[in-house]
Amino acid sequence: MILFIRTTYRWSKRALKWTLIGLVLTGAGFLFVLGFAITQGPPSLMTEQNTVYYSQGENIIGEDHGAEERYWITVDEMPDAIKEATIAIEDRRFYDHFGFDFKRIAGAALTDLKQMSMVEGASTITQQYARNLYLSHDKTWKRKIQEALYALRLEIFYNKDEILEGYLNTIYYGHGAYGIEAASRYYFNKNAEELTLTEASMLAGVPKGPSYYSPLNNAENAASRQKLILGEMEKSGFITSSEKNEAVEASLVYSEHSDSSDKEAAPYFQDQVVAEASRILDISAEEVKTGGYHIHTTLIEDHQKTLEKQIDRHISAEEDIQIAATIMNSHNGAITALIGGRDYETSAYNRATQAKRQVGSTIKPFLYYAALAEGYSPVTMIESKPTDFEIGDNGKVYSPTNFGDQYADKPITMAQALAVSDNIYAVATNMDIGPEKLVNTLDTFGISSRAKPVPSLALGSTSISLFEMMSAYGKMVKGSESLEGHTIEKITDRHENILFEYQPVFNKEKEIDPNRAFTITHMMTGMFDSSLDGYASVTGTPIKGKLTRMYGGKSGTTDYDSWMIGFSPQFVSGVWVGHDEGGRKIETFNERRYAKAVWADTMEAIHEPLPSAAFIPTPDVKGVYIDPETGHRSGPNCPKERLMYMEKSDIPKEVCGGDEDKNKEEIENEFKNDPWFKDVVDWFF
Repeated sequence: MILFIRTTYRWSKRALKWTLIGLVLTGAGFLFVLGFAITQGPPSLMTEQNTVYYSQGENIIGEDHGAEERYWITVDEMPDAIKEATIAIEDRRFYDHFGFDFKRIAGAALTDLKQMSMVEGASTITQQYARNLYLSHDKTWKRKIQEALYALRLEIFYNKDEILEGYLNTIYYGHGAYGIEAASRYYFNKNAEELTLTEASMLAGVPKGPSYYSPLNNAENAASRQKLILGEMEKSGFITSSEKNEAVEASLVYSEHSDSSDKEAAPYFQDQVVAEASRILDISAEEVKTGGYHIHTTLIEDHQKTLEKQIDRHISAEEDIQIAATIMNSHNGAITALIGGRDYETSAYNRATQAKRQVGSTIKPFLYYAALAEGYSPVTMIESKPTDFEIGDNGKVYSPTNFGDQYADKPITMAQALAVSDNIYAVATNMDIGPEKLVNTLDTFGISSRAKPVPSLALGSTSISLFEMMSAYGKMVKGSESLEGHTIEKITDRHENILFEYQPVFNKEKEIDPNRAFTITHMMTGMFDSSLDGYASVTGTPIKGKLTRMYGGKSGTTDYDSWMIGFSPQFVSGVWVGHDEGGRKIETFNERRYAKAVWADTMEAIHEPLPSAAFIPTPDVKGVYIDPETGHRSGPNCPKERLMYMEKSDIPKEVCGGDEDKNKEEIENEFKNDPWFKDVVDWFF
C-alpha cells in the first residue's frame, strides 16, 4: 500500500511537472505567435472592387471590374437586417470572441476525429474573411494555420465593425456578385441599404453554397435556409416571433437578367480616362479598373450624344472612312466629349489619342504666333506667287503650291493668308524666321511630337494626335500654358477619400504670350469672314452659312487627312477624318467635307442653350479696322474692312482712301481714350 502511494505520488509529481512544462510551452508558443502576428503589422483589407466612372452631372457612365462584380459600402450603410442575419447564421458570438470560437472549434474537432477527416467547419466571420482575402479554400491543416495567423492579425489591428464590413463586402453571393452591395443590385436591383428583412435573410443564406442556395437557381433550398436564418435571428434576440413570421410570408421579386448588356456611354472616352488615371495614380490600367475607385470625369453627356448624332447623320454606315472628334472647354481644358472611331466594338483603337496623323494647315496658327515675336503683324505683306525656296547650300529647292494652283500674284496680309490658307505665305514666313522657331513654338504649346525643322513643316508635314492639337488650340484660345486637355476632375477611393483633384499647372519654361495668342485667336475668326476673300475664298465658306455665332478655327488637308479645329469663347472642337490604312488617300468630295460639316453642326448644337459670348482682348492689343487688300487702316472710301487686333506699335499709319499723312503718334492718340469694352463690342456685333 505504501509502495502504491509512493508510486502514485511520483507519477502525480511527474504529471504535474510535464503539465506545467506543457502550459509554459503553450504560453510561450502563444506569445511567440502573438508577437509574430504583431510584428507582421496590419494585413491589407484591399481587394478587387468595381471602379465607377461619373459624368460632370454625376451620372454613372460606366463601371470596370475583373471577372466579378464588386462594390464597397461602409458598415453604417448596411441595414441591420443583413448584419444580424449574417451573425446569427455564421458566427453568433462574433462580438464576444477574439477571432476564434473555441467552443465551436472543440465540437468540430471532435467530429473530425470521429470521421478521421476534416468534415466539420467552425470558422468564425474573422477566419472566413481572412480566407477570402488571402487564402485558398482547400481543407488542409497548413491552410488552417495560415488562416488562424491572418485572423489573429485582423483581430489585433482592426475592430469588429471593420472586420464585419470587410467580410460583407467580399463574401461571394453567387452569379459573379461579391459583397452585399453587388448581391443586392443583382438579385433585387436596389442598393443594400434598402434591403428588407425578408430580402436580407434570403441573401444571408446564399454564401453557404452560392449555387445550391441561390433563389434564382433553387428556390426551395433557398427558402428552407431563409427560414433557418430567421429562426436563428429570433433565438439571438434580433427579431421577434411576429417579425419572423411576416418575413417568411412576404413575397420576393427578383431582378430579371438577360445575356445582353447595355452599351456603356462614351467607350473611347472611358479608355482615355483609364489611361489618365493610370498615369496619375502610377498604377497599371488593370489596377485602375479593379481598384474600387470613383472617378469623376469631365464628360458632358449631351455633348457626347450630340457628337455621336452628327457623325451618324453625316457619314453613312456603309462608308468605311474613319473619324475622331473631341469637344473641350475653352477655359479649363476639360474634355466634354470624345470619339475615337466609328464603332468601338469593331475597333477599340482610339484615333483621337493614339493616332498621329499629318496635321496639314492646322499648324499655321503656331507658325504665325512664332512670327509675331519676330516683328510680323496681321498686316505684314508677302507676295503670293509660285516660288522656289532654296534649302541649304547644296542647290536644292522646295517648291510648294497653293490649293488648286491659285495665287494672288501680289502681296497679301498675314490675316488674309491665314483665312484663305495660302501656302506660299506660310513657307516664306517659316524660311524667314527659321524653321527652328516653329519647332520651339510647338513645344511651347505642349506638342510632344518632335518635328523636323524643315520648310514643309509650315504646311503640317509632321504627325500629331488630335488630342494634342486640341490642347494646343485650347492654350492659344485661353492665352495660357496652364490649360491642358484632361478627362478627370477628381478621383476618390471607395471611402470617398480624395486621391486626386485636377489643378491647372503653370510652366514658366513654356510660358505663352497672351497678347500674341489673342492676336492669332482673332485672326482665326477670319476663316468665316468673307471680307478676307481674295484670289480664293476663305476656307470656312462651305459651312459659314450654318454658323450663328462668332467662331474661329483652322482647317487642314493632306492627301490622306482632313482636319477641322475650331472654337468659340466657350468650347474648342476638333474633327479628323481619314482611313486607317496609311497609303489610302481621301478622294471623294464627301470625304473631304465631313470634318467641317460635323464640326459646324456639333458646335451649333452644343451652343444652342448657351448665352452669347465674346472673346476679351488683352490690354496690350488694339482693335483697328483694316483694308484687307492693302493692309492699310480703313478709310471712308474703302470697299471692304476687317477688324484686326495687334499691338499699338504695329498699327499701320497709312489709311485706305485718305489721311496718308497721319503719323504714328496721332494714330495712338486717336485710340488713347477709347473705353476698354469698345473693342469687344465692335468685334461682337
